[in-house]
Amino acid sequence: MHVAVFLDRDGTINEEMGYINHLDRFVLLPSAAAAIRSINESGLKAVVVTNQSGVARGYFPKELIDQVHQKMSDLLEEEGAFLDGIYTCTHAPPSKGESGGCGCRKPKIGLMKQAAQELNLDLEKSYVVGDRFKDVEMARNAGAKAVLVLTGYGRGELGFLGPTRKVEPDFVAEDLAEAVEWILSDMSEKAS
Repeated sequence: MHVAVFLDRDGTINEEMGYINHLDRFVLLPSAAAAIRSINESGLKAVVVTNQSGVARGYFPKELIDQVHQKMSDLLEEEGAFLDGIYTCTHAPPSKGESGGCGCRKPKIGLMKQAAQELNLDLEKSYVVGDRFKDVEMARNAGAKAVLVLTGYGRGELGFLGPTRKVEPDFVAEDLAEAVEWILSDMSEKAS
């Protein structure tokens, strides 16, 4: 089984823009491609897991998500990086007072389980990197380690929500590059 680095998309790989409702709004963060290339070179799997409820809310068609992911893949390829998989939840969150909802919307682990099955991944040896505490919660729900990045919503989440949360990240990183550096260091410590 393989170890994966599950990556949130908006605010972690690309600039946080709210809903990316046009292809021009997708902009890679500096050093994101180099960080993903480091994941590739290490032999770990790089897998994007993203909530994109704008489809269910009628803000944009599902085809736009496919176009954005193609643009992301093309930009990464230009920098010598690639993703092993991209998994997307297009469902809206349950309304206030409603329970349930889909099983794939973070912090639930439906997308991670799907990736694990399709890519032969060991979730408990894997890592999750994201800019929201729901990414940290998803990691905990899957038995994986969590890294909170301070890009996107990360700095605000840590400052304002962090003290009230029941789950803590294993590491807080300035950006994806620092997150990957920590993950690779953590992996080498486990190997020794």
